[in-house]
Amino acid sequence: MNTQVKPQQLEQAKQRYAYEWYVVMLCMVAYIFSFVDRQILALMIEPIKADLNLTDTQFSLLHGLAFSLFYAFMGMPIAYLADRFSRPRIIAIGVVFWSLATAACGFSKNFLQMFLARIGVGVGEAALSPSAYSMFSDMFPREKLGRAVGIYSVGSFVGGGIAFLVGGYVIAMLKGSATIEVAVLGVIKTWQLAFFIVGLPGVIVGLLVWLTVRNPERKGVQRDADGQPKKVRLSDGLRFIGRHRKTFACHYLGFSFYAMALYCMMSWTPALYIRKFGLSPEQAGFMLGTVMLLANTTGVVCGGWLTDHLAKRGRTDAPMRTGLIGAVGMIVPAVLYSQVDQLWLSVALLVPAMFFASFPMPTSTAAMQILSPNQVRAQVSALFLLVSNLLGLGVGTTLVALLTDRYFGSPLAVGSSMSIVSVGASLLAIVLLLKGCQCFRASMEREHPQAN
Repeated sequence: MNTQVKPQQLEQAKQRYAYEWYVVMLCMVAYIFSFVDRQILALMIEPIKADLNLTDTQFSLLHGLAFSLFYAFMGMPIAYLADRFSRPRIIAIGVVFWSLATAACGFSKNFLQMFLARIGVGVGEAALSPSAYSMFSDMFPREKLGRAVGIYSVGSFVGGGIAFLVGGYVIAMLKGSATIEVAVLGVIKTWQLAFFIVGLPGVIVGLLVWLTVRNPERKGVQRDADGQPKKVRLSDGLRFIGRHRKTFACHYLGFSFYAMALYCMMSWTPALYIRKFGLSPEQAGFMLGTVMLLANTTGVVCGGWLTDHLAKRGRTDAPMRTGLIGAVGMIVPAVLYSQVDQLWLSVALLVPAMFFASFPMPTSTAAMQILSPNQVRAQVSALFLLVSNLLGLGVGTTLVALLTDRYFGSPLAVGSSMSIVSVGASLLAIVLLLKGCQCFRASMEREHPQAN
């Protein structure tokens, strides 16, 4: 009898393993589309500014604030639903919503219409990561969580790279033609077509999530005196964060300033290369797309691997320690690449800057999932995404534009603005994450003494 059970168990384990990684890969594909949809705007900066008559500051509001504001504030209520209801359903609805909102960006005729469409992209994308992180923590053991989140996080930079490559391809394909005639839509601008191309296929991904992903059983659920799962309230996550306020202050702010340096590079490097080195949008797109696909994706995987490696060696602060290592490695190339006068040298510095800037994607997530109890994981993640996107994306990208427009008074000074923001954000990240290592160890000892 045992000889029959063991092969069945082995086969079931193989099927479960294959399914779990299928879920990770499908969520990664959704994440790819999310970053394609949010990042495609950066490459289209010059034609969109010209057609909609925008300043750098207005453009930064479209790229940063419009997206991040509602992405951030919708995260908590959506995460509350994810901690109570089916996470795959929430993800599927979000993917379809933001995909349609991205396509709607292509219909924009002025700043207000584009701003509202970008809000829609942010609202939809708020459904993905908190729900995905929560699912992964129920599907994988602690020592494999960093790797799973790392693979998922690769999607952000694959998406960013594809956004630059697709945008560059569309611009190159339609070069010399400011408009194109499309059936049903009539005559549209070439940059509008790019939004349709990258937005609509995401609907298929949302349907796949809805039809093929099951909501995993929640592990480590807190129970009441009767042995029943405790009902989750929106205040539960805030109360848990309050018990570990020093840890989460260092985590949220440290990784948010880290993200500020990353978003500064991702958002304004196309403008830097177009304005300073005279690259065409398609040349900038192909170059930056290639850098992101190689350097950033490698950095994400290495960040996840390093977190798991340190955890296996008994480092309870492994996620925070990995973030600190990445911030130290990023600061010098991130500040210098926009200041050199040779294109080849700038790209050579951009590669390590992007590599180390990618470390926080898996490690910041692993820290929250490892420390937090099951029923509030999505809420804890959503609050982090709120702070990270408002500070890193909303404030960071706009601060570069304000320095360029108001302080330097010249679009050609965008590189100097980028360096100022990068050095300040990187130093703050290093200080906060260094302190955060100590605080995180104390919190782990308090919440998970068996892990020490």
